[in-house]
Amino acid sequence: MDSVTETAGPDEAGPESAVPENPGAEVADPRVAELEELLLGAVEQARAAVVEFSGADTVGDYLGAALEDSTAATHRFLAKLPGYRGWQWAVVVAGYPGTDQATISEVVLVPGPTALVAPKWVPWQERIRPGDLGPGDLLAPAVDDPRLVPGHVATGDPAIDEVALELGLGRRWVLSEFGRAEAARRWHSGEYGPHSAMARATRRVCRDCGFYLPLAGVMGRMFGVCANEFSADGRVVDAEYGCGAHSDTPRPPGTGSPLYEPYDDGLIEITESVEQT
Repeated sequence: MDSVTETAGPDEAGPESAVPENPGAEVADPRVAELEELLLGAVEQARAAVVEFSGADTVGDYLGAALEDSTAATHRFLAKLPGYRGWQWAVVVAGYPGTDQATISEVVLVPGPTALVAPKWVPWQERIRPGDLGPGDLLAPAVDDPRLVPGHVATGDPAIDEVALELGLGRRWVLSEFGRAEAARRWHSGEYGPHSAMARATRRVCRDCGFYLPLAGVMGRMFGVCANEFSADGRVVDAEYGCGAHSDTPRPPGTGSPLYEPYDDGLIEITESVEQT
């Protein structure tokens, strides 16, 4: 080529023409693929590690293997141990490109998808549930319990605050406004609230029932105590709760059973059965 404007022939190509089309592409190392194959194929080596660790009678069927990364894989075997149904042996094998043998890194017992495991740990203060308190048990309120305020602080209930402050009476702790709101929410949405199955099955409500004893103070606008021994006796009920034992429930008409008229069973004649031939 005599001029810089001439096109180079195939035999005159410069060194820049030898640059690959994608200079940023990485060339795959064949040793990496060989290592992965080696790690995934170390089944018997992994089984032997479990046998050495726990004994041959504790290893069950082979469950498969998975690569953790390019240099490690985990083989899993079914564990045959009393009390560990559904658990698995996990054996981690490792290696490096160019090695001809995997190395056992770890042998552990792990829960499988169907394993029986302990429930998630819950702090003690979160384990207590309504109904857990029994005779002799002690349950102190939490520090800075938002449901309580000191007795010398106004509760927000005028019917209580006016009398207590005037007479200088009070308790060390009283319900806070938040505590009352939480109680009202539970009672209103609970078993004796207006949305319960019992309340939905009747048109009569506790508000106008003779067995309904309203609570004192601001809570008495919504709640009271049932005094009917055949219904929610002694329990706080919503004013809009109702049941079939309302004081205005009419008596069934007629005598005897509300469903059937009475009959005299003495009119029934009993005779001996005659065998037919």
